Amino acid sequence: MEFNVERNIFMEGIHKTLGIVERKTTMPILNNVLIRTGDKKIKIIATDREIGLIADYDADIVAPGDITVAARKLYEMIREIEGDVINFKKIDNNWVNVTCNKVFYKIPGIAVDEFPEVEDDQGASFSKIQSGFLREMINKTFFAVSTDETRVSLNGVYFRMGKGLVSMVATDGHRLSIVKMQMEGDIDPELEVGGIIIPRKGVGEIRKLIEDGSDYVEVGIQQGVCIVKKNNTVLRVSLIDAEYPDYKRVIPDEKGIEVQLNRDQMLHSLKRMGVISSERFSGVKIRVADNKMILSSTNPDVGEAQDEIDISYSGRDFETGYNVRYMIEAIDVVTEKDISIEMREAHGPGIVRPVGNDSYMCVVMPLRL
Repeated sequence: MEFNVERNIFMEGIHKTLGIVERKTTMPILNNVLIRTGDKKIKIIATDREIGLIADYDADIVAPGDITVAARKLYEMIREIEGDVINFKKIDNNWVNVTCNKVFYKIPGIAVDEFPEVEDDQGASFSKIQSGFLREMINKTFFAVSTDETRVSLNGVYFRMGKGLVSMVATDGHRLSIVKMQMEGDIDPELEVGGIIIPRKGVGEIRKLIEDGSDYVEVGIQQGVCIVKKNNTVLRVSLIDAEYPDYKRVIPDEKGIEVQLNRDQMLHSLKRMGVISSERFSGVKIRVADNKMILSSTNPDVGEAQDEIDISYSGRDFETGYNVRYMIEAIDVVTEKDISIEMREAHGPGIVRPVGNDSYMCVVMPLRL
């Protein structure tokens, strides 16, 4: 096995696998990336058994073959090499020579026999989605996905698609983020998705795949796997086999006390409160009175903070508290100029929305301060 490939192309291909390959595993080969030659191309494959990536890149094939090598070490080598073209050659006993100009590396590989099979996209039906559209939806939900491994159903984003409407939901039990957006044109009924849970790690890899600003990606579902295609890359993500909780029960029916204000002003004020927060003391108290919003935070280990924002509010005095980081993350993903914060008494949840756009909302549970 031997090929020559442009350094930047090779580095990009290996870099895409780094979020997938396992750092700690009982199967050493899952630290590796599989490299296989094809017709004037090399195929780069990575998997952790739950997520699989296959990508093709142009290369000058000298001799056919395949091998697996440590992904992170190979990436570090390519990154530090100075030159335009890399020669990659498998030699005896599954060792590999990586050469560029005067730089030479010799690294051990593992035969492909032990590498788990990663299927391609054959047989799946796909729907085109604008990359920016999907990226915005992920950004507005990803932060709320639970990291508690004991709550399996909450360890991912709940995804539905049909009749042009795409929705994503994420919650960790402390906040709930919902985004619903209308696509241009109707989706073929054959490609409707009734409700799936895409795991957190998989959502992160999808976001990486679409972050370069390309126009469209193709999304399909096949036998418990979400498949995302973009140009030369196929990403396969095994779905979470669980029932997502009835998140609609968390959304209050009664109207709360609503305050509209500038998004940037509120965000910076919350960040000032966040300066003195810690894992033990993470609350921000919000008080509205006399056309003002007063934010305050107290941490016995650090000190106190207070800030004041002028608002248009003539109702009765009101006070509540939230986790400052949760409020920051809920507001940070809003792109509109102004936001609405709807607050409730009796320790009811708060709701953050952009003004003039009902596609996004984040429900944040209050804190007793």
